[in-house]
Amino acid sequence: MIPSSILILNVDDDDGARYVKTRVLKNAGFQVAEVATGQDALAYIKKNMPDLVVLDVKLPDISGLEVCRRIKAEPLSAAVLVLQTSAALTGRADIIRGLQGGADNYLVTPIEADELVANVNALLRLRTTQKNLQDSEERFRQLAESIDDVFWIFDVGTGKVLYVSPAYESMFNLKPDALLANSEDWLSVVFQDDRDEITSRFAAVAHEPYDREFRIHLPHDETRWVRDRAFAIKDPEGEVYRVARTTTDITTRKKMEGMLRAADEHKDEFLATLAHELRNPIGPIRNAIALMDMANPNRSADETSRKARDIIKRQTDHLAHLVDDLLDVARISRGKIALRLADVELSELVRQAAESLSSFVDTREQHCELSLPDAEVWVSGDEVRLLQAVSNLIHNASKFTPRHGRIQVALEVVGASKVVIRVSDNGIGITPDHIKRIFDMFTQSTTAPDKAPEGLGIGLSLATRLIELHGGKISAYSQGVGSGSTFTIELPLLRMGLPHPAVSAPGLTAAGEGEKKKILIVDDNPDASEMLGMLLTELGHTIEIAHDAKSTLAMIATVPDIIILDIGLPGINGYELAKILRARSELANVKLIALTGYGADKDKQKAKDAGFDAHLAKPADIATLTACLSDN
Repeated sequence: MIPSSILILNVDDDDGARYVKTRVLKNAGFQVAEVATGQDALAYIKKNMPDLVVLDVKLPDISGLEVCRRIKAEPLSAAVLVLQTSAALTGRADIIRGLQGGADNYLVTPIEADELVANVNALLRLRTTQKNLQDSEERFRQLAESIDDVFWIFDVGTGKVLYVSPAYESMFNLKPDALLANSEDWLSVVFQDDRDEITSRFAAVAHEPYDREFRIHLPHDETRWVRDRAFAIKDPEGEVYRVARTTTDITTRKKMEGMLRAADEHKDEFLATLAHELRNPIGPIRNAIALMDMANPNRSADETSRKARDIIKRQTDHLAHLVDDLLDVARISRGKIALRLADVELSELVRQAAESLSSFVDTREQHCELSLPDAEVWVSGDEVRLLQAVSNLIHNASKFTPRHGRIQVALEVVGASKVVIRVSDNGIGITPDHIKRIFDMFTQSTTAPDKAPEGLGIGLSLATRLIELHGGKISAYSQGVGSGSTFTIELPLLRMGLPHPAVSAPGLTAAGEGEKKKILIVDDNPDASEMLGMLLTELGHTIEIAHDAKSTLAMIATVPDIIILDIGLPGINGYELAKILRARSELANVKLIALTGYGADKDKQKAKDAGFDAHLAKPADIATLTACLSDN
C-alpha cells in the first residue's frame, strides 16, 4: 500500500483532463498538486520536490518532453518519477522518444482510472525498490570502506574485478584503477613460491572452498602475510555469477606465532639443560648412598644413619621422578615421544609398579593390596611408558591417602577386548567440580590432612597422555571429600596367556672374578666421577678417572674394557670424543657407555651415531648400570 504522504504533481493545460486525473489520484489516497504550464511545473518541482509528475506532452509554453528532460538533467530532481501522457503523440516512435527522453513510463490518453492508478503504484514501487537498493549499496560501501580488510567482488564469467575497497591500496601497495583494468594485477606482489598455488586455488573458488594464507612483497623488502578467503554468490536459479572475497592482514599474528615457536624451542632447550644440571648432582648422591649401604651392610648398628640414608634416597628418587615427568610432558606436548611397541604382560608390570613404590608406601605406613589374575594378560605397548603411567597412579594414591591408609591395585579383563587396571584408595577423595579437571596440567588435588602440598601437578596429566598414546583412556571416580578415589586405566586387550610364573627380584652383588672390568670413568664433575668410581671399586672393578678429552686420550694407553663417558665435557664433548675413540683400531672392542644428563630420544640417537654401545640417563640406577657393564 502506497502511503498517503506521496505527493504527485499533475501537469496538463486541459482543465477537464487535469481535473479527472487529479480526482482519480486523490481517490486513490495521494496528495495531488496541479499546474498548467511547463515553466510552472519546473518551478514547483524545484520548490516542493514531488515524488511523481503526471506530465502531458502538449503544453502551451514548453513541450512536456523538454520538461521531462530538464527534470532528469537536474541532480536534485533526477530521482523524481515522470509518467508521460499524450492524446496526440500516440505512435510507437512517439512513445520511444518519450521514454528515451527520460520518462519512466508513457501512457496514451484517454486513460482509464484503474490503469492510471496501477501505473502510478508500479512506478512508486520501482522507486522504493531502487531506493532500498541504493541504501543497501551505500551501507555496504560505507562498511567496506571503514574496515581494514580488503573486500573484493569478481564477475565469474569474465574474471574481472567489479569492486575493491580502498584498503587494497594500503595493503597491496597497488592502485585500484590498475586492478580494475587488469584483474590479475594483485598477483604481481605475491611471493613467487605462493603464486602458483594461490592462482590455481582461487580459479576454482566457484566450486571449492577457498581459504589461504600467503605472503606479499612490499617496498623496502617488507614482507606482509595475509589471509585470503572467498565464497561464491549464486543467483535465484542457483548459478554462481559473482565471487566475494576478503583479505586480512595477519602479519602481526604470524610474528606472534614465530615468537611463540621460538619461545617454545627455548623452553625445550631450557628444560633439557635444567634436567642435565639437576641430574648431575642426583647421580653422585645416589651412588654415595649405595656406597654407604655396601660399606655398612649391618645398617641396624646405626639407626640414625640408616634413617638419614633412607630419607636421602627417597628424596633423591622423588627429585629424579619430578625431572623425568616434567621432561616427558614437554616431549608429549610436542609429539616427540615415540612408543617402542612390543607385547607386554600386564600382571608382572603392575607388580613391578607396586614394588617400585613400596618404600614410599611403607614410609606412609600404608597397606597396598594387589589383585592380579592367575593367567598372563598381554597388551601391545611400550613397557617403560606403561610402567610409568601405572606407577604415577599408585604414587598419586599414596600421596593423597593419610597414614595407615589402604591402597588397592586390581587388574582384570573385561569382555574379550578390554583390560582394566584400577587403583583405589580410602584417602581424601575428590570434589565433583575438581574431578573434571584433575587430569589437566599443573592441577593438584586437595592436600592430604597430614601432608603439605607437593609435586608439580603433572603426574596424572602425564599418565593420561601416555595411556592415550596406547589407544586407551584414564578416568577418575570419587563420591566426594573423605570418600577415597578410584582411577581406572582401560587398554585394548591383545591376548590372554599361561598362568603367570613367579619371578624373584635380583639383588645387587659384587662382581665375580670373571666379571671384573677395567673401567675408565670420564666426567668433568669430580663428585660424580669419584662417587661412581668408589661404588664400582666396591663392586670389584678396577677404576681410572679422567675429567676431559685430553686426559682421557692420555689414559687409554692401557686399553680399558669399558669407558663410561659423560657428554657435557669441556672443550671436546662426549659425542666428538666417542668418534675419536672409535677411530682408533686398538679400541675397537672397548665398550662405550654414555652416562649423561641429556636423556631425550634425540640424545640417544646422537649417542648411537657417535659410536656408543649404550646410553644411560643420569641418575642411572645402580642395578641398571651394573647390568649394562656385564651385558655383552
